[in-house]
Amino acid sequence: MKKVDFLATDGVLLNGFLWESKENTQDVILAVHGMASNCFKKRDEIIAQKANQAGIDYFGFNNRGSELVKYIKKNREGRNVEKLAGTSYEDILEGYEDIVGAILKLKELGYHNIYLQGHSLGCTKIVYTYHELKEEREHDILENIKGIILLSLVDIPSTLKVYLGEKFEKYLKLAEDKKEQGKKLELMPKEAFIHPISVKTFLRYARDYQEIDFANYGEDTELEILNEIAVPLLMRWGDDNEMILQKADELVTLVNYSISNPNKDIHYIEGANHNYTGKEEILAEQIMNFIKP
Repeated sequence: MKKVDFLATDGVLLNGFLWESKENTQDVILAVHGMASNCFKKRDEIIAQKANQAGIDYFGFNNRGSELVKYIKKNREGRNVEKLAGTSYEDILEGYEDIVGAILKLKELGYHNIYLQGHSLGCTKIVYTYHELKEEREHDILENIKGIILLSLVDIPSTLKVYLGEKFEKYLKLAEDKKEQGKKLELMPKEAFIHPISVKTFLRYARDYQEIDFANYGEDTELEILNEIAVPLLMRWGDDNEMILQKADELVTLVNYSISNPNKDIHYIEGANHNYTGKEEILAEQIMNFIKP
């Protein structure tokens, strides 16, 4: 395992760890973590070990949304500019800059077959990035993406509305007022979210979510953005304290019905929670079977 430093496409300095197999391979999994998380999870370690055994390298990096609060450095014209970041202050759309920067770094290192793996919010960032790459016709990057792995993709806007219930409109109005007052970096009341969150980030999930609203698992949804994924697709959830609004088996049935990808593998892991605690080995085996059936 070695540390790899690289730049996001907008100049933000990022780094991660590359788990290398004993084989000289062109295959690599690019892992994108979720909210308030990082690339040091046990889940990553186990998947990386299984991947290495199969002759696949594994790269997990800390994007600008890692942890709760931190400073990031952006390289502008030879000088570093610091900016508040972390899950509490991130704009999820900037995940595009991070993921594309990581892909370009992996291409520079000689990898040709890249499998994008996301967990929770990381899934949202991956789907958004893939969609933008297609919209911008970035064929030189798209040709290297050989599969997409989505672990616990969450319907963030709907989940937030259910979580807050009758208080949703109250907190939305509070956030809008604070933004109008120039206080977008202030934190929302602790009851407004599952962890500390700034006004600007809250508004992204509660109001300005149109560009990330592709996991709306309603009965009438066609999951259009997910259906644009042209490469093999693996999706997994747990059925124990998972962050979904339906039962896992019902969600899997709905998503399987709605997604027409001929190379899809959509299921849930019995007994797994949102983080797959204690089920990492099972998850890793299923990911390997997906990449190398």
